[in-house]
Amino acid sequence: MNIFSDFISHYPDIENLPSLNTLFSQINSDMGNSDIWMLLVVACLLLAIHGIVVLMIAGTFHWLSNKLENKRVYGANFVSYFIAILLIIVSHLFEIITWCYVCMALQVFPGNPQTFYFAGEMYTTVGYGNYILAERWRILPIIISFSGIFSVSMSGAALYTMLGALLNRSNQKPKSDPKL
Repeated sequence: MNIFSDFISHYPDIENLPSLNTLFSQINSDMGNSDIWMLLVVACLLLAIHGIVVLMIAGTFHWLSNKLENKRVYGANFVSYFIAILLIIVSHLFEIITWCYVCMALQVFPGNPQTFYFAGEMYTTVGYGNYILAERWRILPIIISFSGIFSVSMSGAALYTMLGALLNRSNQKPKSDPKL
């Protein structure tokens, strides 16, 4: 308890911090629009769809990999892994394009190419561009980047498990034929 009181004595303004409810109310009134809630729903939907797509890609890879191993077609597993990588990349591009269309519908930027670059940079969290956003859209990069971070994490985890399955199979010796 002494440590806490020492901390408070060094930072006297800490007692004046707003409550969480007050903080969110201030942020909501600062943005001045209800489109943010729609953007959060879009982000959640995109994450859910991305998760389902990645699960389908990984499940198909594992199913196909088992089928190919049973038929003793060993090199095709690597091809199926690279096809899975391409499909996951396409899913990320689809999400960037979706964010681009959402931003165009909300008229965040006057030009479409600028909107596409903004969506791509925020989704990948590159942040290279110097975009000036209206005050009501200042939270938009945070929402887009969170969806990108979590989508890439899901993809990375799926690709990691697929690669692990691929490497474990390639290290195993082919099964001997009991008929021989």
